[in-house]
Amino acid sequence: QVQLVESGGGLVQAGGSLRLSCAASGRTFSSIGMGWFRQAPGKEREFVAGIGWGGGIRNYADSVKGRSTISRDNAKNTVYLQMVSLKPEDTAVYYCAACKRVLGAVDAGACEYWGQGTHVTVSS
Repeated sequence: QVQLVESGGGLVQAGGSLRLSCAASGRTFSSIGMGWFRQAPGKEREFVAGIGWGGGIRNYADSVKGRSTISRDNAKNTVYLQMVSLKPEDTAVYYCAACKRVLGAVDAGACEYWGQGTHVTVSS
């Protein structure tokens, strides 16, 4: 079992930045891949970014590539998502997840454990 708790969401103006955090507990954090997903109202949950257990492998959705950085601190059992140049279309609930796979076309089925989500609203 892995318990995940996201934080760092909020209201931000377009062009602004946010850093989301996801604190993990339970199963050995440093041995699992982690991902960030988001779900906008009326839309399916979509992959945003993923990072391998050691941090050396990173994967980004095209929609956030160049504007987002995923990182992890295994000593703190925490994964981060730094987002800059935010756009109104980035508005969504953001979830972190413990995933079996973080490379290639990652969908929600690749992930076993999920946090409750944190809301991000980007105003125009």
